[in-house]
Amino acid sequence: MIRPSHILKSTILASVIAASLSATAATTITVASFPSHDAQVKAWLPGFKKAFPDIDVKLASLAFSDHHVAMTTALATGAGVPDVMAIEVSFIGKFAESGGLEDLAKPPYSGLKYQSKFAKFSYPQAMNNKGALLAIPTDIGPGTLFFRKDILEKAGVSEAELTKSWEAFIESGKKIKSTTGSYLLASAKDIKDIYIRTGLKDGEGIYFDKDNNILVESPRFVKAFELAKAVRAAGLDANIAPWSTEWSEGFKRDKITCQMIGAWLASHFATWLDPDHKGLWRSTQLPGGSFAPFGGSFFAIPAKSANKAAAWEFIKYTTMNKAAQIEAFRVVDAFPALIEAQNDPFLEQPIEYLGGQPARKVWKVAADRIPAVKVNRYDPTAQDIIDAELNSVMEQGKDIKLALADAKSQIAKRVRVRK
Repeated sequence: MIRPSHILKSTILASVIAASLSATAATTITVASFPSHDAQVKAWLPGFKKAFPDIDVKLASLAFSDHHVAMTTALATGAGVPDVMAIEVSFIGKFAESGGLEDLAKPPYSGLKYQSKFAKFSYPQAMNNKGALLAIPTDIGPGTLFFRKDILEKAGVSEAELTKSWEAFIESGKKIKSTTGSYLLASAKDIKDIYIRTGLKDGEGIYFDKDNNILVESPRFVKAFELAKAVRAAGLDANIAPWSTEWSEGFKRDKITCQMIGAWLASHFATWLDPDHKGLWRSTQLPGGSFAPFGGSFFAIPAKSANKAAAWEFIKYTTMNKAAQIEAFRVVDAFPALIEAQNDPFLEQPIEYLGGQPARKVWKVAADRIPAVKVNRYDPTAQDIIDAELNSVMEQGKDIKLALADAKSQIAKRVRVRK
């Protein structure tokens, strides 16, 4: 039962925030972000300042992991809390259950009324089990397959052959390796990461169902492990971790043919990962007619923010403004979460780095087919355990079903301890 005093306090707070939305006093808000999401923020600032001249924005950016550690600490201690907090999708479940964020479903925000404006799978990711809306999506990550067109041509492999099925993908890799010496993938783990995100239905999670039952012994995980094991056994991956120096060098030295990841990687390829191979990369749908989410970001307002009204105006401007969403798309290939922006003619424009391919249309098709996958606060824990068991399978020959059974047991223990 909710105490009347609590209702009164909530009503007063809502009234204060609502009244301040029209305030003209100069306000400075701090937006905490990370690369390359911070590039979106920088692109938005001129337009936001023009629309809201009385709100100044201070951008605080840290490296990806450092940012999320800092935000976790800030929410726990109340120190160093920004007014707007960027959260990457792999952390959103944990942050949504933290209790330190504003519920944007409640007045004065009433954020649920905007849900139809966004990609259907994005809003559910930012909602906890109680129906609270803890963040608004800034961008989404349609999964895609980037491939080197020239390496495929040298190997005599067509795009249709490469993507016909997951089995055909691996067979194509064997042909590529034998004729060109290039690896199919940087890491066999990549195929697992994508496959476990495919074939889901609205409301389902990757590692847990809506009742928190653990799903890692499902046929989806068995198949993902089988595919990864086959790639490693055939010597088709370079066994290189993403975001490492070796990863970038692998692309630059023609050692890696394909990369399955979010569409946002296109801008990374063009700017620092592999700029010298401009015009040689292409993007297509995942093998076997699969569609999967991979990445995406959100904006949240910490409950202890001193500038909630201004923070909300910033979030609305950046996430619900078509021009702002297109600007972020233009700068860093951050695929818009806003549906209106997804239907802009900008998607028809060729991408010079991808050989003039209008690849954004490919990503749009994927975005329309991705289900509303539910995130869980324990997803990162489950991912770490699954990755460790996959390594045991690929490097030590551990039986797949035993590995997944062990993973389920470990996840259950970790979740039980941390509840």
